[in-house]
Amino acid sequence: MITKVLITGGTGYVGGRIASAFSQQPELFLRIGTHRLGISKPEWLTYGEIVPLNLNCDDEMDSACQGIDCIIHLAALNEIESAADPEQAFMVNSLGTLKLLRAAERAGVKRFIYFSTAHIYGAPLVGRITELTVPRPMHPYAITHRAAEDFVLAAHDRHSIEGIVLRLSNSFGSPADSNANRWTLLINDLCRQAVTKQKLTLKSAGLQQRDFIALSDVERAAAHFLRLSSTQVGDGLFNLGGASSLRIIDIAHQVVARCSIVFGFCPPIIRPEPTPSEISQELNYRVDKLQATGFVLQGDFAEEIDATLKFCRKVFEEER
Repeated sequence: MITKVLITGGTGYVGGRIASAFSQQPELFLRIGTHRLGISKPEWLTYGEIVPLNLNCDDEMDSACQGIDCIIHLAALNEIESAADPEQAFMVNSLGTLKLLRAAERAGVKRFIYFSTAHIYGAPLVGRITELTVPRPMHPYAITHRAAEDFVLAAHDRHSIEGIVLRLSNSFGSPADSNANRWTLLINDLCRQAVTKQKLTLKSAGLQQRDFIALSDVERAAAHFLRLSSTQVGDGLFNLGGASSLRIIDIAHQVVARCSIVFGFCPPIIRPEPTPSEISQELNYRVDKLQATGFVLQGDFAEEIDATLKFCRKVFEEER
């Protein structure tokens, strides 16, 4: 039986990787919604189609949801766009999610998987964080995602649709599409710097800890929740992270090590010296609830960093 899946933001950074991975599964028919004009069907999209999807257009959302079994919703303004225009971020990230959710309910969609962000817990992320940790979002990106979460979980609680919220930590890896502009993300930025500048410049001493998850695990998690039984869905809320936190400086050293293996040179790391008051505050982003559903993290950090370095050399060679 063919399962029909709508992926919003399916030409973006995370959505593109999920859509590309799903395209290898013939039991899935993909409908990729995008607001970008003139997007042609990717070569890898064997079982699927591209459709226009403006999150402020009810007609486009109703059309996109017709005949769909499950929606994976990733379309949103990123953190930079959200900071520049918080009102538009609310219109797209929060209100747009509500409008899509209502269109899904009208169309009889069974499951709605929403990719939120770990940053709804606050900034900076420190300490032990579980799904029971009280959210205190500070950035417009996090605030608007938190509002969208409430709409999804409210629909889940009233049994109008199976709503699932995934609070994603720092994902990394090479994009499926060179137009997916997410080079402000830490590891992606470091890989690009290694290729184009042949040095890594940090804005701080790099003592902050962050939780990282390989995009290969994000792909697998999306597939996992697509097929998860209703009983295991439970209340619908899950942290999605890598179950291990690293300091920024340690990640930078990993990029240097992989660059040495892949390209044969070691870019120097340039950073301010830590001040006496700077400390590395522990971050423990818990994914026990995710793992209790049977999901096992398998992402290979070295493999993802290598692929990102090679992607950067291919795409940004002219910047060298």
